[in-house]
Amino acid sequence: MVPNMGALILAFVTYVSVSAVIKLFYKMWWVPTRITRIMSRQGIKGPPYQFIHGNTKEIATMKEQAANTPFTDVSHDIYPRIQPHFSTWFRLYGKIFLNWYGPQAELVITDPEIIREITSNRSVSLTRADLQSYHKKLLGDGLVTSKGEKWASHRKLANHAFNAESLKNMIPTMAASVELMLERWTKLAGNEVEMNAEFRMLTAEVISRTAFGTSYLQGKEVFEMLKEMSTIAGRQYYSPQRLGLLGKLVKSGDDDRSDELQKIIHGLIMETIKEREKKITSADTDFLAQLLIAKNNRSYQLSTRDIIDECKTFYVLGDATTSVALSWAVLLLATHTEWQERARQEVFEIFGKEAPPSFEGVAKLKTIGMIINETLRLYPPGMAIIRKNQRQVKLGNLTVPANVILHVPVLALHHNREIWGEDAHLFKPERFSQGVSKATKNNPSAYMPFGFGPRNCVGSNFATNTAKVTLAMILQRYRFSPCPNYVHSPAHIMMLIPKNGVQVTLHALK
Repeated sequence: MVPNMGALILAFVTYVSVSAVIKLFYKMWWVPTRITRIMSRQGIKGPPYQFIHGNTKEIATMKEQAANTPFTDVSHDIYPRIQPHFSTWFRLYGKIFLNWYGPQAELVITDPEIIREITSNRSVSLTRADLQSYHKKLLGDGLVTSKGEKWASHRKLANHAFNAESLKNMIPTMAASVELMLERWTKLAGNEVEMNAEFRMLTAEVISRTAFGTSYLQGKEVFEMLKEMSTIAGRQYYSPQRLGLLGKLVKSGDDDRSDELQKIIHGLIMETIKEREKKITSADTDFLAQLLIAKNNRSYQLSTRDIIDECKTFYVLGDATTSVALSWAVLLLATHTEWQERARQEVFEIFGKEAPPSFEGVAKLKTIGMIINETLRLYPPGMAIIRKNQRQVKLGNLTVPANVILHVPVLALHHNREIWGEDAHLFKPERFSQGVSKATKNNPSAYMPFGFGPRNCVGSNFATNTAKVTLAMILQRYRFSPCPNYVHSPAHIMMLIPKNGVQVTLHALK
């Protein structure tokens, strides 16, 4: 007898449907319920899990309400405004709490002892968490996102590209790029200048010259498109709609635009690579040259795609980190003129009033170093350190189930009054007069503007040197004061940025 084909098809469809429902039930309800019970038995609480969306709807609502409440003055007490959900939940649940990014559990940690364990942990069970799709399109599988042997190999190469000798050789190029900016400013003395826009052009020029052997004008289109992709990624991070079932099935306008940008950026970077390959020599030390040389070295096993992803990573993070840090530093110095004058006198003592900074002199800029440290404390560019435990892990007295995100909130730590004192929200560079360990009351893991451990930012010294050279050369020629129409508008869009820019008035030194 021939089986009833219609019945077989119906049975198969029923089986597939039931299997899908069971998998959805398991992921969206059973796993969150199980993790909640495990952590609750150990005294860890948090906002209740909501089916499918987790806590993203609450977070989006709280952030929107905070963003719609304007600052009335230039206050640096920004943590409750930028991360109102964390500020609220830490008060309710203590130094460690459990919250949910969709069905993904996040253990948010500010306990110093637990953080110390995470920072010193070299176990392969603690790895970088997978990025959501928009961030993956933005950064690819470069140094920031890669794992295992690939990460180790790329990190070794990056360490070589940014070693002390390489950084020393970059100082004249950094100074030449700043000089171009200052020449443009000669026509702007006495006028209002939007510093964030100026510093974005500057850092793009520095990165183009030191990392890719080109100029900003050649890479301008890439920078602008990556900036747009960063905005899309930041906008979508806590979007409840993206985590819903419809968001998984139907592509949005942001999906289409990010796909388009990804293809165009890929093509533009390929053009840069091909042009650079024609001119490369074994003596070249820029980052792209090192990548291209390593491509033929079996120990690195770099593909063309790897090189493109590393270029995107450096374009995005190198540009944004440095330009944002400089923008906030100038705002802080404009509103704290006593520190502006102290820094200027230091520059005059080390370099005089005209000489460009040297590598040896940059290392002596203690006051400017303190100012940069305090700027990065109040306004850390990256606001979270994220790890994921691949298997069950013991942290202090806690047993954390596998596949839980460990979230260390940098902004919360940097503004924690228990660590920094009741004046934690004030600009006081003297905190760092004796180094980071003394500034944090022997709790250095509470200060992490560039991450921690083996996966800390490989370009941190590059970013710091660029900031020092830039501030030194500006202070040699200009004073700056805040504009009356400046509106304080820190916002978290991928990084902690001045949403409406930083406007200051430039005054040429006589």
